Amino acid sequence: MSEVNALEAKHELETTVGDVDVDKHDSYYILKSAGETALTYQLKWAAWRWLYTVAGCRAIGMEVRLEGPFGRVVDLVGVGKNSIVYIVEVKSSRGDLKRDDKSEIDRKRAAAQLTTLQDAANLTATVLNEARQHAVKTTRSGTDWRQHPTYVSAHRDHEDIKNRLASKERTLVRFSTKFHDPSFLACADLHYIMAPKGLISRSELPPFWGLLNESSEIVVSAVQKQIRKNTTHVLRAIANANTRDLMKACDIRIAKASPE
Repeated sequence: MSEVNALEAKHELETTVGDVDVDKHDSYYILKSAGETALTYQLKWAAWRWLYTVAGCRAIGMEVRLEGPFGRVVDLVGVGKNSIVYIVEVKSSRGDLKRDDKSEIDRKRAAAQLTTLQDAANLTATVLNEARQHAVKTTRSGTDWRQHPTYVSAHRDHEDIKNRLASKERTLVRFSTKFHDPSFLACADLHYIMAPKGLISRSELPPFWGLLNESSEIVVSAVQKQIRKNTTHVLRAIANANTRDLMKACDIRIAKASPE
């Protein structure tokens, strides 16, 4: 997709999502999260419209936690006819798409890189300590030993490795194999990615995933899987998410609440 076409598509999406005229609804963004882009939010509603009008879901939730209190959050979940469970993940950019498109092989590779960086950090720390001792011994009185070329070079190398190590640690904390994780794929009968036209090609789709576009249309049909049904759990998770969203929309705050 060219930059001009992408901008035109984005403008069209920002103006209308399905039959909803955004400009005429001041409350349209009331459920939008602070860190969420307008495009991502609009794509969520395009996915919601598809779940309701095409998939026939009458129980739909946004930002639903399906895998327990510390599990991953799903962008949209819907329950349709015959208790068919749908999951839709919204992706508004290539970076957003790639974050979840990691495999277990990628995780092992990243973990090995982390180990290598940890070893390098230990080595540069040893070199830095030796450089400090050398600088202290050889620096003339009245001169700052921290300016000694040997120490400066060792300190620079150690800081570089520390920064790379910290970056890799952050990457592993956020590492997601969502698109390929068997346990996540077992959460629903059908999985879809909702993305603007041209963002992802058919050949890039992960196995078992279908593709929806911003016009709430199926681009690629998902493969229905045989899963162990737990519709009650899914409906409870949707209800929890919708209760949260209703409280947010109505600006209801409760100081402390505990489940019965």
